Amino acid sequence: MSVSGKTRASEKFAELSERIKKAEQRIEAAQTQAKAEVERSASEARASAQAQADKLRESADKGQDHVSASWNDMQKSWSKHMAKMHDDLHDTKSAFDATVAVNDAEDAEGDAYAAIDFAYGAVEEAEASVLDAISAWMEADELAQKA
Repeated sequence: MSVSGKTRASEKFAELSERIKKAEQRIEAAQTQAKAEVERSASEARASAQAQADKLRESADKGQDHVSASWNDMQKSWSKHMAKMHDDLHDTKSAFDATVAVNDAEDAEGDAYAAIDFAYGAVEEAEASVLDAISAWMEADELAQKA
């Protein structure tokens, strides 16, 4: 990986860390906020997540030459997942039965934990991918020097 590539990867991890800190702060603040404020924050977070999913989908649609097909498939799959989650949430908002509301809340909580676990795995995979890229560039540099 070139020096600029290493710097860019490091910067992207720093941005990810800052985004996680912001999410932690919003979640902590939500514990003491009124329901309307929490719903507004959730709506903003959902819009941000959808924008990120759209960005991933656009990247995948461009068929980036140096991105594996499996990552393109994952980006498209994530975008579809986000759309389904949005639709499911909209359907949930129309439920008025208390039992249904409790079940929906339990499902939403389960989805939240699953999303966190997925993100954790994604960060680990991103780290491994960056390290693989650095190693591959080192190998390419070594071979170029021998040529």
